Amino acid sequence: MMKGLGGFGDMAKMMKAAKEMQDKMGQMQADLEKLTVTGESGAGLVKATCTAKGELTALDIDPSIFQPSEKEVVEDLILAAIKDAQRRAQDKMQSEMGRITQDLGLPADMKFPF
Repeated sequence: MMKGLGGFGDMAKMMKAAKEMQDKMGQMQADLEKLTVTGESGAGLVKATCTAKGELTALDIDPSIFQPSEKEVVEDLILAAIKDAQRRAQDKMQSEMGRITQDLGLPADMKFPF
């Protein structure tokens, strides 16, 4: 605590910590837009790539599955790959959030509003 300021020294320390947390969260948000994860289905026949924030950025489909009689199977594989990529994105985001909370000395299970 700063001499002569009473409780204001603690407040200044809290404000500094809040600013540091805000800066780190902003950087993490920017980093999550650059990180990508890939989900797959059908033993790799369909791959979906998305950012760690969950935005789909690419879809790779092996041409061997393009058979008119298999339309529903292909659709299911595409959906499964996208869902896998989104799940991996969510896991990556939670991992990054946990790393930041740990760096800031906050509880590991602390939840943020995004």
